[in-house]
Amino acid sequence: QVQLVESGGGLVQAGGSLRLSCAASGRTFSSYAMGWFRQAPGKEREFVAAISRSGSNTYYVDSVKGRFTISRDNAKNTVYLQMNSLKPEDTAVYYCAARGPPSPSSSYYTAAREYEYWGQGTQVTVSS
Repeated sequence: QVQLVESGGGLVQAGGSLRLSCAASGRTFSSYAMGWFRQAPGKEREFVAAISRSGSNTYYVDSVKGRFTISRDNAKNTVYLQMNSLKPEDTAVYYCAARGPPSPSSSYYTAAREYEYWGQGTQVTVSS
């Protein structure tokens, strides 16, 4: 089992940047494919970005491509979401998620149902 703790959210003006971090407990972080999701008020949770166990493959929802970058440091048990050129429509609670083994080292996952573990979320607010 793994526990996830997000940090790095906050209030930023449109065009600004934030970097979210998600620290995972346990010694098998490299066994987990990771993802970021977000949920805006009154909306369903949506996929944002995913990264494979090895970090070799990543995938993004179209609305954040070219602006957001997901990465991971398996030595630090941490996954990151670098968010640049933020827009008011990026305002949401951001969650990181982990999918346990087994999974191919190069696979990533985009559906919430494919993830077993979730963090508590961190609020990102982008003002216009």
